[in-house]
This record gives sequence, C-alpha cells and structure tokens, in this order.
Amino acid sequence: MLSKCYSGTIAGIDATMVEIEVNAHPSDEPRFTIVGLPDTAVRESKDRVRNAILHSGYKPKFNLSVTVNLAPANVKKEGPIYDLPIALGLLRASKRLECENLHDFAFVGELALSGQVRRVNGALPIALAMRRLGKKAILVPAENAEEASVATGIDVIPVSSLAEAVAFLVGEAKIAPVFTDLAALVAADDGNGDDFADVKGQETAKRAIEVAVAGGHNMLMIGSPGAGKTMLARRIPSILPPMSAEEALEVSKIHSVAGASKGNGTFVTHRPFRAPHHTVSSFGLLGGGSHPKPGEVSLAHRGVLFLDEFAEFPRQALEVLRQPLEDGHVTVSRATAALDFPSRFMLIAAMNPCPCGYYNDPTRECRCSHMQIVRYQQRISGPLLDRIDIQTGVNPVSARDLHRLGSGESSASIRRRVLAAREIQKARYSGMRGVLTNADVKSRDLRDVCKLTPSGETEVQRTIDALKLSARAYDRILRVARTIADLAGRDQVERGDVFEAATYRRLDASDDSFWI
Repeated sequence: MLSKCYSGTIAGIDATMVEIEVNAHPSDEPRFTIVGLPDTAVRESKDRVRNAILHSGYKPKFNLSVTVNLAPANVKKEGPIYDLPIALGLLRASKRLECENLHDFAFVGELALSGQVRRVNGALPIALAMRRLGKKAILVPAENAEEASVATGIDVIPVSSLAEAVAFLVGEAKIAPVFTDLAALVAADDGNGDDFADVKGQETAKRAIEVAVAGGHNMLMIGSPGAGKTMLARRIPSILPPMSAEEALEVSKIHSVAGASKGNGTFVTHRPFRAPHHTVSSFGLLGGGSHPKPGEVSLAHRGVLFLDEFAEFPRQALEVLRQPLEDGHVTVSRATAALDFPSRFMLIAAMNPCPCGYYNDPTRECRCSHMQIVRYQQRISGPLLDRIDIQTGVNPVSARDLHRLGSGESSASIRRRVLAAREIQKARYSGMRGVLTNADVKSRDLRDVCKLTPSGETEVQRTIDALKLSARAYDRILRVARTIADLAGRDQVERGDVFEAATYRRLDASDDSFWI
C-alpha cells in the first residue's frame, strides 16, 4: 500500500515542503530503501524507525519490502527530522494507522529507539512554510513546540512519542495546540544585561557607546588591559532597543536553523549579543560547511557582534567581515546551491593598543619596539577600519578615582535617550525599504537626510581637509553626526555634531601610530 505525508527541508533560513511517499508490500526478501538524495542521518533512520515502531507496541510485520521516496528528488535531505513522518507513513502503508486526512498535517521529529520524539533544528521555519502551503497543523517534538508556536495560522501540536502522535491522529487522544503571542513578549522587553550604573568614570566611552547604539553604528574601543573595554561592551544589551515582532521572528528562524535556540528550544525575544573567541575561523564567523549553516555574523543579526581582542583574530577571519558589514547579508555558495543568510548586525570591537598593551598608557611603560607596534596595527586592514564608524580610546580609571567616584548613569536613563533617537529615525525612514537606522542610509540619500546648518557645512569642509578622508569615511562621519543631532532632538546637523562625529574617527587623524 502507498501512503503520503509531509515534512520540510531547510534552505538557508527558510524551508520548503518535502513529500514523503512510503510504499510497503509483502516480500520474501524484506528490505528498507530510502531514496531522494538522503544524507547519512536520513539513511540511518530506517533502523531508528523500525525499533521505534517495535517499542511503541505495533509489532510490525518485518516481511515487508519498504521503499521511502523523499520528493523533490533533486534536493538534498539532511538530518533526522524525517524519522517521525517516515514512521507514520510506514504505519499507514502497512495498515497499522487508520487516518484518512494525513495530508492535512506536516511532521518533524527525530525518533529514539524507544519511540520517544526528540527535538530537531529548524522547526520554526518549517512551521512557517507549512502554514504558507495551507497545512492545518504540524506535529513537532514537545521540546520544539514553544519555538514553533509563534507561527500563527497553523496548529502546532506537541508530541513526546510516536504512540502519542498515532493516538492523536486516530482521535484517541486530544492534544491542545500551543500558541505564543510573540508580539506581546517582544513588547514586554525592558532591556537585559548588566547596568551602566556600575561603571565609574569612562564618560567619553559611554557617550560613544550611546551614539553607536542610537544610530546602529559599528564601534572600536582601544585601551590598555583592565581599562574597562569588555565591561563596557557587556553592558550594551541593557540599552539596546526592543525588537519588533517581525525582527524577532526573523532572528528566531536563524537560531532555529543553527540549533542555537536557548533553553527549551525557545524563540529569541532579546537582541542577540554574540561574543566569539578570537580563535574562531572564517567559517565560524561567516557560516558555511558542507551543509551550510549560519555563522556568528548571522546569529548576531539585528543585534551585536562583540569581538574582544580584535587584533588577535586571524587576519583572514577579520577580512571576511567586510562584505557583511557593507551589504547586511552573506551568500554561501556551494556546487548545488547558493544560500543567503542575513547579517545586519552592529560590530563592537575592543583591543589593546600594542602587543604588551601599554602604548601611551599614563601609568605603565610600553615594552614594545616601534616595529612591533606597527605590525600589531597592521593586523587590522585599512578597508576594515574604514567600515567602523566610531573609534574611541578607553583610558584606565585610577584606583583613587574608583574610590572617589560615585555610581554612573543608569542603563534605563541612557536607554530612554536611545529609544527616543530610534523613534525619530523610524519616522524618518518609514518610506525607505531596508533602512531602519542612520547607519543603514545609502550614500545617495545622505545629503537629503543629513541637512547641515551653514556652520555645519564649514565644519565638514574643515574635517575633510584636516583628516584627508575617503569617501566612505566622509559618509560615515555624516551618519554619526546625524545620530548625534537625533539624540539632541535637532532637525538639522550643527557644527558641534560634526565636530563630535569627527573625534570618533581618531584613526584617520593619525600618522604611523594611530592608537590613543
């Protein structure tokens, strides 16, 4: 007997339907064949399915010749997500499951030998794809139910075992669908992370961070060991604006595909903050592999990618950041397909000024030679630095000042200003597709967006002459100046806004040693 049921396969961060055909008939030579470009994990499902059916109490007749076809046959099928639909299709084909409306459902799930259903990657994008294709419900592992439940318009049915799935399909068990109001959860986001109130001093660095977050700008902090660079960066999540429901859904899809969802397979409601170790490879940052998966730049989409010890990262790994920083997406090409992963993130980097870390430190003497300092600087290429809008020094706070100074401004106070500036940008760019912040503005629109006062025009010309800016650096100064004006609630960009923005391009103003 021939039966059909449906599942999905992941392509990038989206999913397409997979039709699973199972044909079973009596045979003196029992066999179990899976066709349709299955990978090793899919081919091995026949052993998991057999044992799961046996331990679920269905006592199948093993003198059957079984053929499973995964269509479309020209698309690679990966992972154990087809265990559950193959098992249900086999039970239907061998007349162990009487369910006439199997075509109304979709299924994903890995089977244990005991018949338990285990969580899988990619449940959310598959649920969204099945909703788009008109399926009424999708049966998912109980651990994936919360994650997939944000796909409104399709019933998400959690199942813990093969027996429970069968009981539901034949009407012997009632399982309530899981639903989650993602918009309500995102709206309740009031920031997370450590508080800036714990940071004493560092007012210049905190101001630079506020400007960076308000406009979505990339930022590099340079300072001696122990100056507080990492401490400052770790507090950035506490002032990030909340995501919209659409952004949260997009980010959750990426984390679902990568298997990076936190906790019990849940969705993402806070902006991501990714901090890979400096030994990460270019593949780890960009994504890829034989079965391409999102890398750190995509896992940080709509959030922050923090690279501590920036100069210690492999040169090749850093250079691959240039394209996603500019374009907001990564294309991973393989022989069979080219997959696109979104990567619109804010880069926050921190590094020492030299190998020993104490070049120009007011309290410690640098032990590095001139050539050592130059080589250390050259680990960060000019084109990459050109894409970092804000470059600021972080000087250490003395022990005397730490004892004397009181608590700093709270994250809640800074976040209010950031949110006000973001609301101004939201209104300004409401008609521009793909533009959410000042950092996203295209060069062709910059002069219209960044309206300068006469004194602002004069300051821009002076800055260009003094720093000998590239066209990209000039555009970035205007974007940062626009953000500074937004924080102050001004429609036009004034001289002081341009001057402050220019001070954040400190690396453009230097000679052979550009640190601090």
